[in-house]
Amino acid sequence: MNTSQPTSRSATPSLQHATNFPALKQAQHSLCTVENLSIPVGGTSKVPGFLHLPADYSPTQSNRVPAAAILLSGAGGGVTGPSAMYLSIGDKLASLQRGIPVLRLDYRYPADTNPCVKDVISAMDFMEEKYSINRFVLVGWSFGGAPVFTVGGRESERVVGCATVASQTAATSAIRYLPPRPVLLLHGTGDHTLSHRCSQDLYDWYGPKGDRTLKLFPGDNHALSRNTLEAEVLLCNFIAKCVGLSIEDGDQDRILGKPLVPDGKKIQLMEKGGDLKGDEHVE
Repeated sequence: MNTSQPTSRSATPSLQHATNFPALKQAQHSLCTVENLSIPVGGTSKVPGFLHLPADYSPTQSNRVPAAAILLSGAGGGVTGPSAMYLSIGDKLASLQRGIPVLRLDYRYPADTNPCVKDVISAMDFMEEKYSINRFVLVGWSFGGAPVFTVGGRESERVVGCATVASQTAATSAIRYLPPRPVLLLHGTGDHTLSHRCSQDLYDWYGPKGDRTLKLFPGDNHALSRNTLEAEVLLCNFIAKCVGLSIEDGDQDRILGKPLVPDGKKIQLMEKGGDLKGDEHVE
């Protein structure tokens, strides 16, 4: 096991919001806030993350959905996700009129499934205790598919849906325990890090007795850098559907359809966020 702790990134302002976050002001007056978290994982160990919260969020408000999304990166850890789309997803979902909290969670020991699973479960416990959130949608990129499906298979009550981008198949067999809960699998057919056949296998392992969707992007790479906005919209709508939130048509265009990270910033933000450490690459 890697015994080093992840580098704290909470002091980096550019990792709190997407680059063009102010553009959402034109669509919504109440924008989300971001909290830098350090979540206890037994003893003195902690895992860092960024929590996007709807403006003036209170779990006791009658119009709040007691659910959140937890976004997980790949084998190097990190907090921005493939093509920095996690920054956008966090800002967009938390800025909706009935916003959904979004946690971008790092790992203590990247690429080691068991401690990463513990990180996710500890984050769920923390969110339930502090924010009264008891339903979660898990999203993972690359290696992130392992903790997503492992936790999803164990947590049949709290995990209401799972999605992945360019997932591996190692340590993902628990996807068989997810039906009928929904699963969304996104992958580029030009991925030279993990073949799109990995997502096809996951789709097959899930089986026909539930809500499964496989979306392949012809010729796109491991980070879906050519189809980032479409992937973001698919993930946002999937998360909303899993938690029972209907997104108004106007918000689809004004909020979800806005590109918040310019193409030229995607790799730079992934490097800052730690998402290109380890074996992760953008071809």
